[in-house]
Amino acid sequence: MPAGYGIKAPTEGSGLLPWAFVTSRMETARNYWICTSAKNGTPHAAPVWGIWQKGRFYFSTDRESRKGRNLAARSAILVHLESGDEVVVIEGHAQPLAGSPLLDELDAVYFKKYAFHLEGHATYEVQPTKVFAWSESSFPDTATRWRFHEADHGDTPAPSADA
Repeated sequence: MPAGYGIKAPTEGSGLLPWAFVTSRMETARNYWICTSAKNGTPHAAPVWGIWQKGRFYFSTDRESRKGRNLAARSAILVHLESGDEVVVIEGHAQPLAGSPLLDELDAVYFKKYAFHLEGHATYEVQPTKVFAWSESSFPDTATRWRFHEADHGDTPAPSADA
């Protein structure tokens, strides 16, 4: 972030957030906002239901919806929570999971959360490239960024977080 936000280089004992902050907020949220863009760059934001599993965000939408058409043209996506007080923002790429053996597991978790099945729509996996999080009450001290490489996976990101 620009210097005007008051972000300082992290030091030993600084207020950087643990990855558990992201996991907790993503697992317990009911609604998420996703932002996609059309081939011509026109942005689109929409609320969705979703689940956080094994360090990834999953949601479904009809392939012919605006979201689905945008993702077919460009896989780039931004996911964020509704809260401006306990913030999590995920930049990444969304890929459809057609035919994946993971779909049954995801459907069970999704049904438990929403009493609704994923079937009938395309289910997307969001692979994070960057994650930003902070607590508004202690901003800028808690402003934390995690960066991912394509090969990263699982619940713990690498390399470590920075401001």
